[in-house]
Amino acid sequence: MLDDEMIEDYEADEADEGIDDSDDDDADYEAPTIGQAVPVIIDATYTVTEEEAGLRIDKLASLVFTDFSRAQLQGWISDGSLLYNDSVQKPKIRVKVGDVIHLSTTLQQHSEDQPEDIDIDVVYEDDDVLVINKPVGMVVHPGAGNQTGTLVNALLYHYPQQHHLPRAGLVHRIDKDTSGLLLIGKTKPAQMALMDQLKDKSVYRHYQCVVAGDAASLLRHRRIDAPIGRHRSQRTKMTVMTAGREAVTHLLNVTALNGNYCLLDVGLETGRTHQIRVHLSHITYPIVGDRVYGGRRQLRAGLTEAQRQAISNFPRQALHAYTLGFVHPTTGEDVEVTTPIPEDMQQLMRVLSDGYDEE
Repeated sequence: MLDDEMIEDYEADEADEGIDDSDDDDADYEAPTIGQAVPVIIDATYTVTEEEAGLRIDKLASLVFTDFSRAQLQGWISDGSLLYNDSVQKPKIRVKVGDVIHLSTTLQQHSEDQPEDIDIDVVYEDDDVLVINKPVGMVVHPGAGNQTGTLVNALLYHYPQQHHLPRAGLVHRIDKDTSGLLLIGKTKPAQMALMDQLKDKSVYRHYQCVVAGDAASLLRHRRIDAPIGRHRSQRTKMTVMTAGREAVTHLLNVTALNGNYCLLDVGLETGRTHQIRVHLSHITYPIVGDRVYGGRRQLRAGLTEAQRQAISNFPRQALHAYTLGFVHPTTGEDVEVTTPIPEDMQQLMRVLSDGYDEE
């Protein structure tokens, strides 16, 4: 499944994470995970009680084996890992008193990451898919210098059955200091199907960000097509380069906050490391608060003292993943999830818009 380029990118990103934040690169989640895979043997038998008679096998199994999703259990019923009276049956068969179900399978525990009781903001959930709203400051998964306090640690606490999935089911990632939506598969088939959707671009991700730039100039860059690769000398940074990997960003909407700052609605066609930040910096309109790719260009002419302070003191890149759309891996239905701009960005926008009268 992996080509050499994906593996090299994954290894480079892992080495950098102790210095920089985690990256937004879809290909990373096809690579092997950190830590030795540990087999976990499941061997459990259950006898149907009178109260449970008449239930479908998959329904009963979901009540008995609560560490696993119903979709996972249906797969094991179909492949013979979960037997009904020592035989393979269809999930819809209804059980009788005294019948026996037996689950025998081996899970691969993909990492040594530890569960931690960390709150997570769940905005969508069913048997196969989970979407969470990641707060600013949370690293997505453990790496050098970030072994605890990550989203993966939190997921393993709240969803312990996902310990056998690579990265606890994560399909993609966003930077530590970017807020917003992340897509997670709750079963191996769901995770793989969602990753395939990322590759064929049927998953769409929209971001909102505050940038230094006037609306007229930004509207000339509706489609940014510039390959991105790792900086040759500063290995924690990415840069536009001829030898980089294809990277395409779309500016879907531009809203002026004042004469020199705008709120952008951005769509990703590809998912390269730091893609939005790098592309906007490349066209000379960096994201406010981006210490790595923004620099002094964040401060434009005509600012009040309050606006200058708000920009200079904004503690992170003003970037939020607010919409996530995908095809449900089991039902085939289109799903769209949204989450509002966080309060820190709203306050920044209020300050920048103060006194602005658009003609």
